[in-house]
Amino acid sequence: MSPEKSKNQLKVSILVSDLSSAGAGRWGGGGVRSFLIAQALQKLDYQVEIIGFNFGDEPAVIPQSEILVSHIAGYNYPQFIKSASQLLKKLDGDIIYAMRPKATTFGLALIKKIKNHRPVILDIDDWELSWHGGEKWQYRPSVKQLYRDIFKKDGALRYPDHPLYLKTFEGMVNKADAITIHTQFLKERFGGVYLPNGKDTNLFNPDLYNPEESKTRYGLSGYRILMFPGAPRPYKGVEEVLIALDQLNEPDLKLVIVGGSPYDDYDAQLMEKWGRWIIKLPKYPSTQMPQIVAAADVIVVPQRNTPAALAQFPLKLTDGMAMAKPILATKVGDIPEILGDTGYLVDSDYPEQIAAQIKLIFQDLNAANERGKQARKRCIEKYSIEAMATTLKSVITRL
Repeated sequence: MSPEKSKNQLKVSILVSDLSSAGAGRWGGGGVRSFLIAQALQKLDYQVEIIGFNFGDEPAVIPQSEILVSHIAGYNYPQFIKSASQLLKKLDGDIIYAMRPKATTFGLALIKKIKNHRPVILDIDDWELSWHGGEKWQYRPSVKQLYRDIFKKDGALRYPDHPLYLKTFEGMVNKADAITIHTQFLKERFGGVYLPNGKDTNLFNPDLYNPEESKTRYGLSGYRILMFPGAPRPYKGVEEVLIALDQLNEPDLKLVIVGGSPYDDYDAQLMEKWGRWIIKLPKYPSTQMPQIVAAADVIVVPQRNTPAALAQFPLKLTDGMAMAKPILATKVGDIPEILGDTGYLVDSDYPEQIAAQIKLIFQDLNAANERGKQARKRCIEKYSIEAMATTLKSVITRL
């Protein structure tokens, strides 16, 4: 049951495609965009609920908070129609905030708009079709293949996030009453209001944590730590950092990967080739991440110049900025604009430049830490939850 709202308090229902442990719930809630938006809306005194499907074997374990989270068991078509019907009955916000142009979110939001005249905000924080070849993707099956895709138990068109449906709903984004995006790449493609990811800079506050104690707690004492607090994927450029460590060949330099990939065996591939440079830490609740980031000497964000990377706002960037850490990143997408002159920037796909910057940072770590302090000031001003709330207030006022 939804908590009672005051007479004048508007409710915003944030509609998420997958709340399973492999979906939006994979970081325990606070580390993904839907939860950041929820926090920002709460600061505006809206009642907020996150609602979505659980397409995994088990729902994510999300710590109790002031944000109400509810999920409906999700299935492929045709059973999905029953799941969608159940979710629509529970979807009672005065405003529907759909995360990404998917059948599982935006499609249901549009039904609610038509039936109940609810305004719809669409948030686009990724270019879903980029995973399938982007604009080059086409669906041209033979009659036989079309039959299989529809009627076989594991037919491709039974999957609610099939690229055919993604392409369809991408073509309908103008049906939303407002669009929010978080990179200039997405703004150029879909339009909308720029709403960069915010960070809880009160939780991510370096004054609350002791770096040496954090290093001891997580078994990192005695090492110079480059940290990648996220899920490695090829486009995220972790391999270039590991090649740079090969070039430097200094045994006390380590790349700490926090959480690992929930998608495939890419972590194992990295370990097999570069295991001597890697320390793996398990997934932790989002509330514990500041303590872990405190143990880093440098945060690395080595994105490659690909459509998938251009469409994303790396949350690990503001992890490091908020914690006043030196940040070594590539000149990809919005990263130079986000960092300004508070980080260390290199060209994408150039491990030798990464190696040179690592050397430079540790030659004068005091100067690098001063840059980190400037990064925190920039984060508070432009990339905090409060900054998100200010932008969202203007978006909702115009609805």
